[in-house]
Amino acid sequence: LVCGTISGCCMFSAPGYKGARSDHFDGTRFYNQGNSSRQGFFSFLKWVTTRDAPEWRAVSAAVAHKKFAERVGVGELHITFINHATFLIQMDGMNILTDPIWSDRTSPVSFSGPRRVQPPGVLLDDLPPIDAVVVSHNHYDHLDLATLKKITARDKPRIYTGMGNRAFLAKEGIDRVEEMDWWQQEKTNDGLTVNFVPAKHFSNRGMCDHNKTLWGGFVIESPAGAVYFAGDSGFGQHFEQIAQRFPRMRLALLPIGAFQPVWFMSPHHLSPQDALKAHFILKARTSSAMHFGTFRLGDDKQNEPVETLQAAIDSAAMGTSQFWIMRFGESRAVPPL
Repeated sequence: LVCGTISGCCMFSAPGYKGARSDHFDGTRFYNQGNSSRQGFFSFLKWVTTRDAPEWRAVSAAVAHKKFAERVGVGELHITFINHATFLIQMDGMNILTDPIWSDRTSPVSFSGPRRVQPPGVLLDDLPPIDAVVVSHNHYDHLDLATLKKITARDKPRIYTGMGNRAFLAKEGIDRVEEMDWWQQEKTNDGLTVNFVPAKHFSNRGMCDHNKTLWGGFVIESPAGAVYFAGDSGFGQHFEQIAQRFPRMRLALLPIGAFQPVWFMSPHHLSPQDALKAHFILKARTSSAMHFGTFRLGDDKQNEPVETLQAAIDSAAMGTSQFWIMRFGESRAVPPL
């Protein structure tokens, strides 16, 4: 057990960030606003020893080749839901990928760990040229090394991520990485502004690197409007803060899955009801669901996040806003504000 623990720490843990202290970094580890932390070991032990995880059915549908416009025009905003937290965002002539994952497992090893039940809705080779990639945090279902290496070799995009992740990616041969702190912004040569914003979550890839790199979401601004990608997050005050700083939100991409059991998952994963609440706080013209139906990460039934969200939408006064539940591989043009 001791040898296994030491090996796990050494083999899989990512290098930690080193830098000045801040209101969410104590010099060694990052922490959430209000200093809330993830569930402790004994809560985790209670979950894994008492969980009643339903079986998921693997989807065997073949993925058809999909043709994309190489670029969209000024003011236009198109999105394609690929799988899990991966969207292709096409706005103002730029192509952006969020937390790209095409691997079969979300795991440090290829023979174990959560395996996908839903094939990606788009083949990686069918993507248009990718200009930028945003990576919300370093969990295996959001920072997928195999996918990032393929995209980097093909398109050499700029990669935006939280503080501490550049050293890990550089060690894997992935360059052009901009690491960011909460509320930091970077302007691209093509007229986009990438903002890194707070989330309520945590980070680690092994047993010994808990919260040593920063997690967060992104707000991408251009003439087409503001697009918010939440990454992974529990419900918290950061949604109001983001709404205050970005009052004209054209699109919000919000997670809805891996929310069961609520007592264990809610500190760091939105429930479908939480996602709808965040949609209204953000005053988004359009939101779209993500983080569901691809990998069994919690105790949700396979279609539970989608069905729960749809019921909440049906009973809500949506006004002029809308909350989409897109099919895997589906593309839509996002309405203007």
